[in-house]
Amino acid sequence: MNNAGAIFASRRTSADGLEMTFALNHVGAHVVTAGLLPSLKAAGKARVVVVSSAAHRGAALDLDDLQSERGYSPWRAYQRSKLANVLFTRELARRLDGSGVTVNALHPGFVASRFGSDNGPLWTAAFRLGQLLAISPARSAGAVLRLALSPELEGVTGAYFDRTRRRSPSRAAQDDAAARRLWEVTERLSGAAS
Repeated sequence: MNNAGAIFASRRTSADGLEMTFALNHVGAHVVTAGLLPSLKAAGKARVVVVSSAAHRGAALDLDDLQSERGYSPWRAYQRSKLANVLFTRELARRLDGSGVTVNALHPGFVASRFGSDNGPLWTAAFRLGQLLAISPARSAGAVLRLALSPELEGVTGAYFDRTRRRSPSRAAQDDAAARRLWEVTERLSGAAS
């Protein structure tokens, strides 16, 4: 299960020099999954679950500026990273076709977590207020576990779910050419070949 999500009030970079939202929310999942692929394939049947977000809707991925160097917006960086999650899912499903390993993405809902709380008092207050409308982590986990364990979803791959319902992702998230290019760029940036 790839479940990382963070938003940063200002542009930060990782130790590897990558924009932190992109690094944490997308590149990390790619690297971990690439490292596990030999074991997943050897298992015969395995599932990869990518926790994305409905925030991917409305996002456009600029493959020439994945690091948000030409202008940083916390929300736009988050949206793009979650769009990258759905594109990653799509490309990984294509690459794993026939292997017995499935991969699906989902929006778990807006979850009452520490999301956004390490960005200073104003951001913390805003996210705490928003969490009055959020669902519990336990309720969110039910949708994630369904993708990982439900017998009725055996063999389903490359799909996007909004909690427990299969939905079409945004048009940008259905772009196979962008998914392939993102995969290649992410491999180059991370050094994680699969």
